Amino acid sequence: MASSALGAILAVLASLIIIANVLVAIALLRLIQKSSSKGLYFVLNLAVADAMVGFTVMGLVMDEFSQPFYPPQIFCVLRMAFVTSSSAASILSLIMVACDRHLAIRKPFHYFQLVTGLRVGVRLVGLWLVAAIIGFLPVLSPSFQKISTHEKCSFFGVFHPAYMLTVFCVGFFPALFLFIYLYCDMLKIASVHVQHIQKVEHAGLAGGCPPSRTTSDMKAMRTVAMLIGCFTLSWLPFFIASIVQTVCLECLPYRVIENYLWLLGLCNSLLNPLLYSYWQKDVRLQLSQLAADVKRRVLLHLGNGRRFPGRGTKSLPTVSCLRLQD
Repeated sequence: MASSALGAILAVLASLIIIANVLVAIALLRLIQKSSSKGLYFVLNLAVADAMVGFTVMGLVMDEFSQPFYPPQIFCVLRMAFVTSSSAASILSLIMVACDRHLAIRKPFHYFQLVTGLRVGVRLVGLWLVAAIIGFLPVLSPSFQKISTHEKCSFFGVFHPAYMLTVFCVGFFPALFLFIYLYCDMLKIASVHVQHIQKVEHAGLAGGCPPSRTTSDMKAMRTVAMLIGCFTLSWLPFFIASIVQTVCLECLPYRVIENYLWLLGLCNSLLNPLLYSYWQKDVRLQLSQLAADVKRRVLLHLGNGRRFPGRGTKSLPTVSCLRLQD
């Protein structure tokens, strides 16, 4: 019963993750066609990575509804490797987005010269290579595997504690510290911009022009801050509990970590597109235009169906055309 409930929760969560990220990815593709900013590709990559998290979790949903289920060891290792790679790609994409916003704020006049299509492509390829290495390291090195004694595929059932500690200490915590550093540096830069504009306005040299650069900086900082906060609240409990579990097997039941704390971490892949669709005006505009296009096409289809219900009405357009020609 508990397994079926967990499977239902995973199914709903994975479906919402896929739908939300696919919609945001479509909106970003439409926005990229109208904009020259290469930094949007990092946000698009984040949506793709989060959508892949949803797709990989769907495989675990099948396991939950198939209990008791005793899959081969290599099957579980590969499945969890795909889940880990997708999650790693999502976290690395968040770092790329934060670095891109930091560069845009620190060097606004050289941003478009530094962020070129080639450099963005190289970074994205490197991102997915690193994510694949992180996820498939137990496949490449069997010493990071262990014999599963559980009934289903799980992190603690197929991955060795040494691998878990390596990923957490080398991957998650440096990423968190990098997030905090980037946000603090952006806050310092934005505060300097605000003080400079206040001095200009006080001297009467502003000319009534709005501080568009500072407004853009504050919006970028707000978005990055929300991403960092949600990332920390979503994944930090899981990683801390996992480290405790690998060090002390009897201190915390692994089912609590995998059934509750891991679900909290997965929610980060759902919060990312929601945050961008809420805080970013351009993304909201593209989503509203996309909804309007879909609505218009549906109404047009329904209108055509009502106008031409049968075959006997095919001659009506011809008659109208002849009358217009006359």
